[in-house]
Amino acid sequence: MMDPLCKRCRTIGEKLFLKGEKCYTPKCPLVRRGVALHGKNKKRAYTTPYGRQLLEKQKAKLIYDIRERQFHRYYEMAYQKKGSTPEILAKILESRFDNIIYRAGFALNRHNAKQLVTHGFFYLNGRKHNIPSTLLKPNDVITINPNYINKEPIKNIRELLKKSKPPKFLQVDPEKLEIKVVGEPNLEELETNINFPAIVEFYSK
Repeated sequence: MMDPLCKRCRTIGEKLFLKGEKCYTPKCPLVRRGVALHGKNKKRAYTTPYGRQLLEKQKAKLIYDIRERQFHRYYEMAYQKKGSTPEILAKILESRFDNIIYRAGFALNRHNAKQLVTHGFFYLNGRKHNIPSTLLKPNDVITINPNYINKEPIKNIRELLKKSKPPKFLQVDPEKLEIKVVGEPNLEELETNINFPAIVEFYSK
């Protein structure tokens, strides 16, 4: 049976790298089973400008593991701010609590990061916080919940950090297992494969 995360890639018709490092290796189930390109036939439905915009929106929702209502709310937040709406939308998504856990190297993928946050494995600014959608800002600090410091998922974090390279807007202390937000996400550094202007065009109609 195919992993639910792999099914998302198959639905879109391209690899979304939802399982982290494993997606870059021959162990990727889509590559191993020879079904990575099955979804390409579905892309025929996305040949119109509207279809391509819809595809980008669906990709972003699957990558960040967000439902439509919440995603649309992020668009409205971005639209109301001064500046480039596509860039602001991307920064909002990258500022989510669960995404920062993933970007810092504390989880293999965003889905795993969301689970850890939901189950209370982290503190935000000294207090237990279990809401993955919380938008973090500069000077916010994430630490490990002391009650879970010796639990299996946390014990594995130090090994994950040896392989990770956190983005510059995050300061990670591998000894204290602490994450500090020190700036705003740099989209060029993060290299997302999402066409955010197309998403804004989709919602602005």
